[in-house]
Amino acid sequence: MNIRRILAVWAAKATGFACKKMGRQGVTWAGKIALKIYPPVLKELAGEVKKDIFVVCGTNGKTTTNNMLCAALEAEGQKVICNHTGSNMLNGVVAAFVLGAGLNGHIKADYACIEVDEASTRYIFPQIKPDYMVMTNLFRDQLDRYGEIDITMNILEEMIRKVPKMKLVVNGDDALSAYLAMDSGNACTYYGISKAVMKSKTNEIREGRFCKRCGERLQYSFYHYSQLGDYKCPKCGFQRPVPEYDASDVQVGDQLSFRVEDHKITANYKGFYNVYNILAAYAGIRTAGFKAEHFQDMLKKFNPENGRMEQFRIQGTSVTLNLAKNPAGFNQNISAVMQDSMPKDVLIAINDNAQDGIDISWLWDVDFDRFQEESIRSITVSGIQMISKAGFSQRNITIVALSLAVGIGFTSASEMDIWHIFPQVIQDVFAANCVAVVFVVSIVLSLILPKNMDIVTTQNKD
Repeated sequence: MNIRRILAVWAAKATGFACKKMGRQGVTWAGKIALKIYPPVLKELAGEVKKDIFVVCGTNGKTTTNNMLCAALEAEGQKVICNHTGSNMLNGVVAAFVLGAGLNGHIKADYACIEVDEASTRYIFPQIKPDYMVMTNLFRDQLDRYGEIDITMNILEEMIRKVPKMKLVVNGDDALSAYLAMDSGNACTYYGISKAVMKSKTNEIREGRFCKRCGERLQYSFYHYSQLGDYKCPKCGFQRPVPEYDASDVQVGDQLSFRVEDHKITANYKGFYNVYNILAAYAGIRTAGFKAEHFQDMLKKFNPENGRMEQFRIQGTSVTLNLAKNPAGFNQNISAVMQDSMPKDVLIAINDNAQDGIDISWLWDVDFDRFQEESIRSITVSGIQMISKAGFSQRNITIVALSLAVGIGFTSASEMDIWHIFPQVIQDVFAANCVAVVFVVSIVLSLILPKNMDIVTTQNKD
């Protein structure tokens, strides 16, 4: 019995419980505390996984692919450890294992599905020794953390070579990922889409334009999006590998569908990029030796969370939440939004917190011009910097909060045709535009509220 390991597990579970009670995830804190108490906890718990450990790496699609792969393994009757929340750095990975352990400090799991931040592979791979690595794609991402894409590729190449028995499951349509896999010397399985599905409407930055082997410009017969497509090098012969798991008859609309092997796959998701996420999970479970007989049933029940095409309702209004952190991801989000021809309001909130990247210059490469279509009723833009530059005073926060609250209220009430209760002149001025309401409310509040609203505390000097 290892008392320190048991204490680490107990402390992590207590931390996670306390954080949830306070309305916070608390995942990274649980992992951090466990490591402080017992540093070898990750290596030892990972060693107790009975069968195999999957890691999912890549720029976009990691969380969805990882959670889908976990659900597919569970549908096959396997017990799986997984970092569902997307906490993919060292502390988050540790948390997945310690929170999944029993009170005796041991885990009972057949498999582990672990999403791993590319830069964090240096700290995680030596501890868990993965059996499979699913690679989704490689795009320019979080410039302040990673710099150019070559830095990310160098990190991954270094770590892949340190686990020579690890089998790679790779998106063959991505020239960068395919080159990395071929150059590694590890056993590889490829997935992809061999026929063009739709013509890209975005003016995208292509990351993989030049051959990584010889530097020659790659020739593409078609693009799916960004640099994903059918490519070959006219000089050295490097080309798109023939995928073992090839999606055919791909249909994109209100739902996705395609065929792979003898399976017909359908899913109630939007966004062409989700075909790749589903295909990656399918290729992963097939490479592990399962027949994927329950894969379609799993998809019917699978619900993307944590801002990945997450759908919910607020006071009767349908809301879809999707996250993006690089141009390729944002452009695909826009494509998914524009698939729906119904009138809609778009809210863009920019986050420049450290964990997501403080350098937001990548926004210049996003094709926002596509929001000019008639289905877009309004566009609201906000963000941390926008608010902070105005100063986080009590007055400014009040103006922002009240304005947004009124705007959201009008947005919800617009479905009930609230505008008819106002005089015609008001209807003509606002034209049922809730953004204009927010603007006017903020102007009025800035004029009528006291200049100094900061709360001042006084102390008794007696």
